[in-house]
Amino acid sequence: MDAVQLRETVTQFFAFEAMLLDEGRFDDWYSLLDDALVYEAPLRLATNKRADEMVAGAYRFADDKKIIRTRIDRIQTGNASAESPPSRTVRSVSSIYILGERDGVVAVSSTIIVYRQRANDPSGDTIHARRNDRLKFTPDGLRLCARTVILAEVSLSTPNLGIFL
Repeated sequence: MDAVQLRETVTQFFAFEAMLLDEGRFDDWYSLLDDALVYEAPLRLATNKRADEMVAGAYRFADDKKIIRTRIDRIQTGNASAESPPSRTVRSVSSIYILGERDGVVAVSSTIIVYRQRANDPSGDTIHARRNDRLKFTPDGLRLCARTVILAEVSLSTPNLGIFL
């Protein structure tokens, strides 16, 4: 696959993923996850230099595929307080940069902006982040193997991270 085709394939994957999550199609999104998934958002400290602002071993969330399944199941019961009522979201994925490809795995950096509105709140939240992903080619298409979400905010203005980024 040449560089143009690879970029288009990755871009389409991210667009499809965003649509599934915005529509609350969590089981369909779950099918895009690799069994060895690592999905995390490290904690940042604004008082440190940029090179040292990630706190080793500290995360806002650090999930694997089994934990993601549990989160989806809770959301679908309607009893997940962080997502009851469910958020309405609009995701925009951009600044997609292919870092490299090796052995059928593509390393990708992208940015995401998520607008999130809950219940009858007059204003919503906006979450900005950089995502560093590894996507694996399979016979069934791309699968997300790893996602590290680097949140732009150090002190979150959103009440929780009950949504998937």
